[in-house]
Amino acid sequence: MTAQTSSSSSLSTYHVFLSFRGEDSAKAFIGHLHQALDRAGYRTYFEEDNDDGVERDEIISELEKAIMKSRMSIIVFSKGYASSTRCLDEVVMILQHKRACSDSHHVLPIFYDVEPTDVKKQTGSFKEAFKRYEERLRAKEGERKEDWTSKLAGWKEALKEAANLAGMDLKHQANG
Repeated sequence: MTAQTSSSSSLSTYHVFLSFRGEDSAKAFIGHLHQALDRAGYRTYFEEDNDDGVERDEIISELEKAIMKSRMSIIVFSKGYASSTRCLDEVVMILQHKRACSDSHHVLPIFYDVEPTDVKKQTGSFKEAFKRYEERLRAKEGERKEDWTSKLAGWKEALKEAANLAGMDLKHQANG
């Protein structure tokens, strides 16, 4: 697991936390966004998808700390975003932090090759991802089933909330 920061500054806080699905959110777009933030002097936290051998709880704990140390979050929603439980956990943590900070933690959703309504209503690729999670849920029993039911509901609510925030729909932007 390799966290990248956009500054050699020794400060422990970040200006921006980037949430994205590394496999499909066009690494070129994320790379350009990260470089632009860096050139503008923003310390940016983003997690590359190389969690091999790292415990899930350890990853989530590190991400939560980074979110809490960030002034704002940019969530890049893409077709594969909902297929990552880690991304879904990130959006939940980002919105929890936003509420805990009395909305002083700003959140900017970017819709990269997906419609905001796909995120809000879990249609398209988001619907497909949630179908797979619901299949997993049917295989669970007892307390684990209750945990998954609660987690699914939390993810869906967080996606709706994030999609309702003012953001950028790159399909409807010049050169988007």
